[in-house]
Amino acid sequence: MVVKVGDKAPDFEAPDTSLKMRKLSDFKGQKVVLAFFPGAFTSVCTKEMCTFRDSMANFNKVNAKVIGISVDSPFSLAEFAKKNNLTFDLLSDSNREISKKYGVLHENFVNVPGLTASKRSVFVIDRNGVVQYAWISDDPGKEPNYKEIQDFVAKLN
Repeated sequence: MVVKVGDKAPDFEAPDTSLKMRKLSDFKGQKVVLAFFPGAFTSVCTKEMCTFRDSMANFNKVNAKVIGISVDSPFSLAEFAKKNNLTFDLLSDSNREISKKYGVLHENFVNVPGLTASKRSVFVIDRNGVVQYAWISDDPGKEPNYKEIQDFVAKLN
């Protein structure tokens, strides 16, 4: 089932790049931008995460937490974060549970039978844990509208 605007954001637990287990509920009371991406070190995913990195001052100004999520291992994500100077949390959904909960698991990714990845998608969650913005792409080459996301988060109470 795909998570929609108005839904309570499903809680989850996953390791970050330091192997610390993180829960969405750890960020209750903050605005949260969940940015799912198919795979570390790929060109569009790198561009997307670096665009979020370059916008962190805007997100910090409005007390919004950005969290990147992919099916990569925490070790791959740690190297990806280091190589790209990413200053926000990356979580490993290696068991695909978060992607399933949010309805963004891409089966047979890039037409490879059995290969799964997260669909490129962005969810903005308000301070009460309710989804206020949802964007999901079936096309892994399509990027989100970064300005729209920043503007939306800035206007969100």
